[in-house]
Amino acid sequence: MNLYWRLLLLRLRLFTARRVGPWDTVRTPFRVVPTDLDLLLHMNNGKYLTLMDLGRMDLMLRSGMWAKVTERGWYPVVAGQTITYRRSLNPFQRFDLLTRVLGVDDRWIYLDQTFVVGETVHAHAVVRARFLKKGGGSVEHAELEELIGAFPGHDLPDWLAGWTEATKIGSPTLDVSRAV
Repeated sequence: MNLYWRLLLLRLRLFTARRVGPWDTVRTPFRVVPTDLDLLLHMNNGKYLTLMDLGRMDLMLRSGMWAKVTERGWYPVVAGQTITYRRSLNPFQRFDLLTRVLGVDDRWIYLDQTFVVGETVHAHAVVRARFLKKGGGSVEHAELEELIGAFPGHDLPDWLAGWTEATKIGSPTLDVSRAV
């Protein structure tokens, strides 16, 4: 339920938030609330991933991209993500989530998402995503470029290709014969 309140607040904030381009960095403000906490009374690791959804939504809404893709029957999906936690976020602490497109390769769009308090990084994540069509299939990069303009020439870090390859799931079934 907490996510829906935050989504509503995000939508209301659009009336005063500055418009951005799809390749800009957005700063989405948050505060740690009691429903974000784990047993150690700091923000639960899963909450970071949930709030990252809102950061990506903020970027798409403020850039006008959300309206364009949904009009075509497209929707974004996360295919993989990696996150590193550096410092805890504590009860009622204010923080910002910085979200930007890191770049694209032949198949994926990569996003960089960083949780900060002031200039101090508390967590950093990289997300691998793409757009799918409600009628089935993936949105090709050429279709996406036609809709929002040419992709900028960002150089992706070398490790991303290895990460993408290393995290592929080879088979859609799981061998449970050794499960206890």
